[in-house]
Amino acid sequence: MPNANMAQVIFTQLIEKVHSRPNDGCRTLILAHRRELVEQAARHCQLAYPDKTIEIEMGSIHASGTADITIASVQSITSRDRLEKFEPSKFKLILVDEAHHIVAPGYLKTLKHFGLDQKQQDSPTLVGVSATFSRFDGVKLGAAIDEIVYHKDYVDMITDKWLSDVIFTTVESSANLSKVKNGAFGDFQTGELSKVVNTDEVNDITVKSWIAKAGDRKSTLVFCVDLAHVSGLTRKFREYGYDARFVTGDTPKQERSEILHDFKKGCFPVLVNCGVFTEGTDIPNIDCIVLGRPTRSRNLLVQMIGRGMRLHPGKKNCHVIDLVSSLETGIVTTPTLFGLDPKELVDKASVTDMRMIKEAQREEEARQQEAHSNGSNSATSSADAVTFTDYSSVLDLIADTSGERHIRAISQNAWVQVGPERFVLSAPSGSYIRIERIQEPVTTSSPTYRALEIRALPAGLAKSPFAAPREILTAATFTDAVHGADSYAANAFPHSFIHRHQSWRKLPPTQGQLDFVNRLRGKAKALTVSDLTKGKAADMITKLKHGARGQFARIEAEQRRREKQTNILETRQNRERVTVGPVMA
Repeated sequence: MPNANMAQVIFTQLIEKVHSRPNDGCRTLILAHRRELVEQAARHCQLAYPDKTIEIEMGSIHASGTADITIASVQSITSRDRLEKFEPSKFKLILVDEAHHIVAPGYLKTLKHFGLDQKQQDSPTLVGVSATFSRFDGVKLGAAIDEIVYHKDYVDMITDKWLSDVIFTTVESSANLSKVKNGAFGDFQTGELSKVVNTDEVNDITVKSWIAKAGDRKSTLVFCVDLAHVSGLTRKFREYGYDARFVTGDTPKQERSEILHDFKKGCFPVLVNCGVFTEGTDIPNIDCIVLGRPTRSRNLLVQMIGRGMRLHPGKKNCHVIDLVSSLETGIVTTPTLFGLDPKELVDKASVTDMRMIKEAQREEEARQQEAHSNGSNSATSSADAVTFTDYSSVLDLIADTSGERHIRAISQNAWVQVGPERFVLSAPSGSYIRIERIQEPVTTSSPTYRALEIRALPAGLAKSPFAAPREILTAATFTDAVHGADSYAANAFPHSFIHRHQSWRKLPPTQGQLDFVNRLRGKAKALTVSDLTKGKAADMITKLKHGARGQFARIEAEQRRREKQTNILETRQNRERVTVGPVMA
């Protein structure tokens, strides 16, 4: 179901559809875990069944246990002996709201009381409804639920006009989530997340983005990380002259009711909260959601967005502003709900727009695959594209020449790639020139690349076989660095050795070269003179001398890290995926 209010409207209609059990089993119990949900369900039942007796079991309010319909807080009904007055044989139906909580101990205790802890014919019917019928923590719902009989996603409900239209804007803030640790259930650890997100800079970006994109919205609900973030962001809205108020779990009930009443009446434009309004909130006038709380949970993301999806007179749509932070593996953002990359930045994109972007991406991927299958060698360059190449052995790594294609398109010399953006040109003496990217240019006009000469020293002259590196040039571009290094090498190294089109490079390898390379192969079949040329063997040995073993170890470690991340992400996504059918225990 798309939201708590609609779910309650639907499940209250089920009450009269379920037949009574033998021996006058005609009563209904509705279970919920929050006061708002209990009160909302009671109102819906009173409207739908004015002739039935309806009671509440919650806090200091005690039901008789004999009413036609009882709506109970699960915390209250399971305290002390309050459950005992409900005679299981007299109940035909147990309804559970926000049923993704159904495997919590309080619910399981209640279900056991009614004989629903195991499947049997002589027990009440159990029905659960939820907008997010899965759990981020991976706990299986099959301990209580046998089968999901109906599921409709938010996106489909928007398309079918059951919910308000939604437009999305993503804003990349300066918050860096890469070092924020995971909490117990896989989402970000709240305290650490708050330290990164609740800064003056990030809060300023949040409020300025809202002013620029949605400052004219009448009723904005803002989601924060914790109480400190609520305070900081509320203060920032007020600094810019906007009447922002907040509600937390610690807000007294009377004050909270007054704030919500005023917000529903449009008395102020911004309501800030953390964790209070993710479930069971009935504020249909909300026309803007600000997601200031990054999450890895699709459920939580959907719940937050869902607060603004209620239909309401005069409401054209709900504008969702997603502060996506500095992205890292596993985060979910509004684009991910449509199958897009979380880095996809959109501005006032509708559901239709999001689907069109996804379809365009699919078509582009198909074109790329078709071009690749047709043997196209054209390379595309993109700052956002990352390509991973996996190697099964050090030999595969040193045999890979793809890293030299670019530099050898610029230079006629036998440059060899020895690391990410590190290239070496060797002399017969053992001396070499290395081109590398400067890690942190001082200014935007500072050089980006440099070339170093490393001279080989005569044996026994010093402890190190090489002199200290000497910088011979800096350059703004890679091409300039290569051309400059080639000019220097032309005077410092023999042309017959460094030029890659020399005839000697096409000759068979020496026995010494073969022995050196074959030592890496272990028990694998040894290479022969027909498998290599002298030039190819020389390049492979250069890579080995300049750290290929260490590079391979790093690549292996990175492979393992990526595989682990992928497995974690797949597991997380699988347990948040809802499918109609039997539920696994």
